[in-house]
Amino acid sequence: MDYKARARNIELIVFDVDGVLTGGQLIIGPAGEAMKFFHAHDGMGISLAHQAGLYTAIVTARESQIVAWRGTELKIRDICQGEDDKARAVRNLMVKYDLKPEQVAYVGDDLNDLPAFNQAGMACAVGNAAPEVKAQAHYVAGKDGGQGAVREIVEMILKSQGKWDKLVQAYLAAGNLHVVQ
Repeated sequence: MDYKARARNIELIVFDVDGVLTGGQLIIGPAGEAMKFFHAHDGMGISLAHQAGLYTAIVTARESQIVAWRGTELKIRDICQGEDDKARAVRNLMVKYDLKPEQVAYVGDDLNDLPAFNQAGMACAVGNAAPEVKAQAHYVAGKDGGQGAVREIVEMILKSQGKWDKLVQAYLAAGNLHVVQ
């Protein structure tokens, strides 16, 4: 099955953070984590997914107040931090939303994302993902993590579902829909 056919069934998109929503750089100050860099295009992509009726979630092995703040700002329903077993976290989300694997996309970049890939019906990798991750992905973004890859993946899913043009038309008609980027 090609990635477009898989994308048509997606109702939940699960994102890793470091290397996916960020470029993967960890800036650590004397009091702990100081900063992460997020891309506004990725935030817009997540907002567009919500407007199209999709659920989104974060699953990350690290814990960060910055991730909690950004996830809340973007209205991401489930922010699962400190998850060493990402596959279990994805299974729990499927139970919570009564979804089958083919209704879930997982976006990752590194080896610890591979078990979650096996749970999702659509595995997506960012452009600078580890080669082993790219090899297992159904879709590999042309953009790198933290540089618009999430937006690219969301856009591909929405176009495959026939929802993209309606969202664009809503912006053209309204001119000022409020979304957080």
